[in-house]
Amino acid sequence: MTDGMMDGMTDRSWQHRESYTFDRHVIAEIRRAANTGIYRIRGFGAKRPLPTLDDLVFLGASMSRYPLEGYREACGTDVIIGAERAERPVRLKIPVTIAGMSFGSLSAQAKEALGRGASVAGTSTTTGDGGMTQEERGHSETLVYQYLPSRYGMNPDDLRKADAIEVVVGQGAKPGGGGMLMGQKITERVGEMRTLPVGIDQRSACRHPDWTGPDDLEIKIQELREITDWQIPIYIKVGAARPFYDTALAVKAGADCVVVDGMQGGTAATQDVFIEHVGIPTIAAIPEAVRALQELDVHRGSVKLIAAGGIRSGADVAKALALGADAVSIGTAALIAIGDNDPGLDDEYRALGSAAGAWEDYQDGTDPAGITTQNPELSARLDPVIGGRRLANYLQVLTLEAQTLARANGKSHVHNLEPEDLAALTVEAAAMAGVPLAGTSWIPGRDGPRN
Repeated sequence: MTDGMMDGMTDRSWQHRESYTFDRHVIAEIRRAANTGIYRIRGFGAKRPLPTLDDLVFLGASMSRYPLEGYREACGTDVIIGAERAERPVRLKIPVTIAGMSFGSLSAQAKEALGRGASVAGTSTTTGDGGMTQEERGHSETLVYQYLPSRYGMNPDDLRKADAIEVVVGQGAKPGGGGMLMGQKITERVGEMRTLPVGIDQRSACRHPDWTGPDDLEIKIQELREITDWQIPIYIKVGAARPFYDTALAVKAGADCVVVDGMQGGTAATQDVFIEHVGIPTIAAIPEAVRALQELDVHRGSVKLIAAGGIRSGADVAKALALGADAVSIGTAALIAIGDNDPGLDDEYRALGSAAGAWEDYQDGTDPAGITTQNPELSARLDPVIGGRRLANYLQVLTLEAQTLARANGKSHVHNLEPEDLAALTVEAAAMAGVPLAGTSWIPGRDGPRN
């Protein structure tokens, strides 16, 4: 027997290869499910690899287009929503808004910090499920009131105090599913606002109780306009599942703005199977929503589009606008900006069985940073003034980065960015975004080169 044959018989390293289908994470989840009989609930967003806006690049100006000088030529960033129907349209200085995150899932200090930071930056924040808090209304120059299927905390007086109303049909992390709030986060104050028993797990409805289809949505929008005396804009928020049809129906129902939330969007708590397996990526959702707006002749006109789900940088902002959005909305990134998953708290995250940068148990109410908790000792750790300042800094950087890229493409306003300024680095991104694969004129799934 040769030495090679002997080595093959004694070398058993192949037996220790991990299965691609049944890797250690899959095996651990099967064992957890078998041991508990309960599906997994967590916060944060999708962790599987997905096509993102990173898969797109800007072409930049050179000979065929001239760039703008950053220190001498202006580049606008303002956004106006609802000018055609509302007496008081929403006027934003920057194209980045703060997504809806409820008091209950977040602490009062976190809601205050978000309001403070958004106001300094000249943009809006959003209430989330569970109603309007004094901390948020008092520190938010522009506050969007979310009108959800649960109706928790909803009352006409708060609707009138808002600067816009966002009717939530779905979220990116859980299209077709309702939200969750674990009992340990339902304190007396949260329970009173939501008319819920203290300490009992709550699961929100997945659909509105007073309509069964898009025709009823038109009636509901009319009711909301009458309640608010036609003063403020009405948004419709949908999870990215069928964005073309959902956007078209929202427009026909009379919305001033459509918010499309891709599957990279985060959540405070839902089933892991929702987060990882429902919806489509943001890069695929934006062009489909834009196509609906274009077919109805309202794109970059009477109906605005806000894109959400995994927005992290000024490059993401600029690329979303180039694909046709009028603004973006951030949630997870905003929480990180005010202190979520802080490396300085790594020892405490590890004591909870996780680590800074990986902690996802927003539903537990044990957040060492004091953001996703109702524990008064933990929430007191978050200084809303400092948190607000950090968020304002982050929003300023996002805006400056988006302006820098717009100028590099010869644009005097970020809304002048367009798909022709982009190329894709992967076939998947090219097909989803509807822009050519870099170095070619080929858009997968379309006949012939781009016009």
